[in-house]
Amino acid sequence: MNVDKAKKRIEKQVKKGFKGYPQISLEYFGKNVDCATVVVVQFILAEGAEVQEERFVSETDARESEVIQSALVKIIERANATSVIEIKGVSPL
Repeated sequence: MNVDKAKKRIEKQVKKGFKGYPQISLEYFGKNVDCATVVVVQFILAEGAEVQEERFVSETDARESEVIQSALVKIIERANATSVIEIKGVSPL
């Protein structure tokens, strides 16, 4: 899947807002706001449940990585996530 298609599919899920659980949260981290080198994916099965976390690390901008964006789409689909939350921007490392 190309990077633009993957990003559009993720954005479509994010735009739906919070619809309940299971929930996936995406947050990008980097040394500056122009390059996100780490993506943290958090999965919550139900309210009050333990948070499961997975990290992806890239030497280039993860937001433009076809491999990482495609993996995020697959995670969302396989988790059957009702809500997808994305923290906007790039948080400092």
